[in-house]
Parts: sequence; C-alpha cells; structure tokens
Amino acid sequence: MTIVIFGLTISSTWGNGHGTLWRGLCRALHRRGHDVTFFERDVPYYAAHRDDQTPAGCRLRLYSRWETVRAEAEREVASADVAMVTSYCPDAREASEALLASNAGLRVFYDLDTGVTLSRMHAGLPVEYMPDRGLGEFDLVLSYTGGRALDELRRLLGARLVEPLYGSVDPEAHRRVTTQKLPRFDLSYLGTYASDRQAKLEALFVEPARRRPEQRFAIGGSQYPDGFPWTPNMYYLEHLPPSVHPDFYSASAVTLNVTRDAMATFGYCPSGRLFEAAACGAAILTDYWEGLERFFEPGEEVLIARTTNDALAAIDLPPGELTRIGDAALTRVLTEHTADHRAVELETMLTTVRPVRSRA
Repeated sequence: MTIVIFGLTISSTWGNGHGTLWRGLCRALHRRGHDVTFFERDVPYYAAHRDDQTPAGCRLRLYSRWETVRAEAEREVASADVAMVTSYCPDAREASEALLASNAGLRVFYDLDTGVTLSRMHAGLPVEYMPDRGLGEFDLVLSYTGGRALDELRRLLGARLVEPLYGSVDPEAHRRVTTQKLPRFDLSYLGTYASDRQAKLEALFVEPARRRPEQRFAIGGSQYPDGFPWTPNMYYLEHLPPSVHPDFYSASAVTLNVTRDAMATFGYCPSGRLFEAAACGAAILTDYWEGLERFFEPGEEVLIARTTNDALAAIDLPPGELTRIGDAALTRVLTEHTADHRAVELETMLTTVRPVRSRA
C-alpha cells in the first residue's frame, strides 16, 4: 500500500511520544512492502532537537507552512491507498479537509492522545487538532487508548469504525545492553515533565529518593521546571535521544512508569516507555490503570505501585527477583508488542475496512 501520513513529528523525540513510535512503525511497514510518506511541519523546537534527519522506512517531507505544501499534499493524497491524519498534527484540520475531499482509498484519523482529546471534550474545551465536523467522515478511526475510550470517540465525535492501535517498540532500537556507559541507578524515570503526572511522580520517585539518601535515582527527560523538588541523590539527564535509552534502562535496577491522568482515566493506555523499558529487560514499576493486565501480568512481568512504600518495597527486592521480572517482561513484549506486531494489526485493519463512501 501507498500510505501518506500527516503527523506531529517523526524527526524529533524531544518532549513527545510520537517520534519513537512512528520510527518503529514506519520501519515495520516498509519491511512488509508498504510505501510511506510522512508530512511534518518544520517547527523550531523540533528542529533544534532533531535526532533523525532521515528516518528509515519512510520519505520525510518537512515543510514550513501548510500553504507551501498544500498542492503537493493534495497530489500525494489523491493517489494514496491510505491517507492518515494524527492528533497534534499542527495542520490537522487543513490536512483532514484535503484528505476528506480526496479520492484516497481509505481516509484514517489516528488519535495518539485519546485521553487528552476526550478529557478536553468532556470539559467543553477546544481540541485544536480535531476536524470541525468531527470524525464521522473517516473510514477508520484508530485510537492509542482502548477500552471505553472507543465508545466515547463514537459518542462524542461521531466516529463510525474505531479500533485500538496501541503503542509498541522496535527491538532494533531498544534492547538490553551490557556495556556500562552510565552509573547504576536504584530507581530511574524517563519521561517529559507533565503537571498531571507530578503528584504520582513525587509519591513514587521523589519521596523514595528523600527517604533513601544513600541510593541513586535518575530522571531523564525535558521541560522540567526550576522549582522541581530535586534531591542531592537525583541525577538529571536532560533529553535523552532514543539511542541512549537502552543504556539508561539497562543501568536501572528498577525503572518507573507514570501515566498521565487524562490517559489513566480511560485505562487501556500503555505508554511507549512501558514497552521500551521491557524490551531492554528492565524491571518495571508502574502506577495502575484499568486494562494493564491486557499487556503485562502484575507481579510477574511488572510491579505495581500506589504508594511510596510500594516503591520502596520494589527497590528492596533481591536482584535475582528483579532480573526474573525484567526477563518475563522482555519475553512478553517480544511476543506481543513490537512494531512488527502493530504493523500486521494495522495492515489487517486497512485491508478489511470498507470506505464510508462505498457504504453510502
């Protein structure tokens, strides 16, 4: 298939979870014989942190303004088997109009931020990347979040056919490494700063660091404010590109996953970091959300933390037990949650869906 995507970014992983996912998925689609073009607006904050100028598996088309690329985009979409717009694409509304007016074989919207979308809808707030007419004219709506969020996309936005397409990991990019490039950490956390994660992060990471001044704690990520409650035993590694993630996770006895409130509200919301850490064989400690068991078995493949004491108990587990849990998570992710698995799922959906205009 010829697939044209209008997305947030694939060239930069700074401050977003889209870039890493698209790199793995595009490589997997390319391996299966599909031709992918990715349109990305060239914004200054990603340009300053661009860690993949020529992503494998797709043709990257950077553009400065929609007006400069509109004609080219319309030509690409007209001959595409699949044309797709994603959440947080800066020109999502304009791209959706072009896509819905085209003769593309299938017209798809992929919400990679379903929890945020629905939370804003419930609050009566605007969703800048959502088409004015909602999602009813798309042949297929994909959601990064499953569970009842799928029903909400139908009810609030008129989506006709909604299917989950969860996150994944590319084992070529994220894998266990044995070379020691970073010091050993007792507990680590990798993620962009988000205010709606802060309460959980303080309970599950900051407070354990305060109580265990003799142990090492590490945070990797961008946009942390000056007022963040750092402690002397915390190591801050500002924005880590994906190439360094394996070293970070492999240096961690335990690594923490914290879910944004908007995502956890609807459940069935595994972050890409969860799969990436598992692919590196790390022992994962995570907050709980509905549907977690669909992806990893609590107590066997992942550890659950609701309180500071839960986090401390995880840190105190014997090294052999942490290794066993990490190995079990690695086996699970390689069996079910790689980019190749998601590419097959996507391919199956795209080859079985009937276009809306054919039904009409």
